[in-house]
Amino acid sequence: MLRRGQKLYYRHTVPVDTQRLLNRLEIWRSLRTDSLSVALRRLPGVVARIEMEIEHARAMAGMPVDAMLIEPSKDDPVERPIPTPIALPLVASIEPDSPLTLAEAYRSYIDDPTRAWTANTREAYETSRKLAIAVIGEAVPVASISRAHCRDMLDVLRFLPANAGKLFPKLSPREAADRARLRGDIKVISAANANSLMSNMSSFLNWAVNEELLARNPARGLRLPDPINKRDKRSPFNRDQLHAIFNAPLYRGCVDGGRGYNKVGDHRPRNARFWVPLIALFTGARLGEICQLDATDIRTVDGVDCIVVSLRSLNGTTDKQLKTTASDRLIPVHPTLIDCGLLHFAEAKRKAGEKKLFDDIETGSTGSRPVAFSKWFTQFLRACGAQRSRTSFHSFRHNFRDELRAARIDHDIALLLGGWTTGSSRTAVHENYGSGYRVDVLNDAVGKLSFAQVDVRHLL
Repeated sequence: MLRRGQKLYYRHTVPVDTQRLLNRLEIWRSLRTDSLSVALRRLPGVVARIEMEIEHARAMAGMPVDAMLIEPSKDDPVERPIPTPIALPLVASIEPDSPLTLAEAYRSYIDDPTRAWTANTREAYETSRKLAIAVIGEAVPVASISRAHCRDMLDVLRFLPANAGKLFPKLSPREAADRARLRGDIKVISAANANSLMSNMSSFLNWAVNEELLARNPARGLRLPDPINKRDKRSPFNRDQLHAIFNAPLYRGCVDGGRGYNKVGDHRPRNARFWVPLIALFTGARLGEICQLDATDIRTVDGVDCIVVSLRSLNGTTDKQLKTTASDRLIPVHPTLIDCGLLHFAEAKRKAGEKKLFDDIETGSTGSRPVAFSKWFTQFLRACGAQRSRTSFHSFRHNFRDELRAARIDHDIALLLGGWTTGSSRTAVHENYGSGYRVDVLNDAVGKLSFAQVDVRHLL
């Protein structure tokens, strides 16, 4: 049984020997209810009727049949004679259910309870779903989606304007792409973004194949060539950018920590805007990992002050997410962060009864703290003169990786501190032995990171 919209349906696989007779791989029947208990009571009768239809098809084709599935039982007052073998066109009298549409199938995919998605991943797949429906059509039967449909979608993505919804709110994605194609001066989404959207579509089609809604995935291997090497997509902040960031009014003295963060003044705020970039530089943590920290996630572990990146919470919060299993880790607090007062800041939050370390980060229109903070940080880079191509908040993570290389930190320790996965090596048998590196070993490694490119002594 499967749920389509608000109703429960039964899906019956047609035996191979009758698939050509019925011209179908599956038979779907609505159970005409959204109640599981009612559906289970109705199911045996639905199954029996489908089996009878299949035997009728065999009988009409002159094939051997199971007479019990067609002959009435002793208690059945209705006599149903076995039909005489006749021409195959009579099989068409069996009314097929309406085929599952692209919109229905994609919604079932996103709502599939067996898929554990983060909010960001679900949002990404929602974007792909809306795009696919707009380009291919919501009423198109999912079983009829072809390679031509998928190539057409890739062609639209090739010329889809960046922020098309804001630039051309009244145009469909196809119309917006056509306009960008004709004008030639409209910035379009990157090849990486287009390939990501196409990859999401391909994942949905793989699911449809597994659910036997499609015979094969028609989007397999479709992607645009990416002119930018993966290593060049994001760069670390250079020395001048780091100087501009940490000598901005926010760090030297501003009007206030709100709208006046980029105007010179006497206020020295110690809020999320102050701490999040600093933590990112000296720990390499992802923006989402920092924004979701509990006040209790900065604590002493085996005598070492650490930042604990984990789904586990000591004060009952339930909003944490991790990108991968390798993201769950301990990061010893760098001495510079201690000198800047991070431990005292966390202690003050705990004493005040605050659960989140950075509860002052607003969720914004998206409902996501990392997304809202990222938008603010982009404005901050522009205001302090540190904005450059191929740099963003994620560049702090690249700076941290370079520091690990410069200090010649052991490769495995470096990967552990940054929460990076290493592919097959982390799943090798030897990785399952032991409990990992001791916290004091990690602390020794962090203590070797000098961050010579940036001077934050004015913050101590």
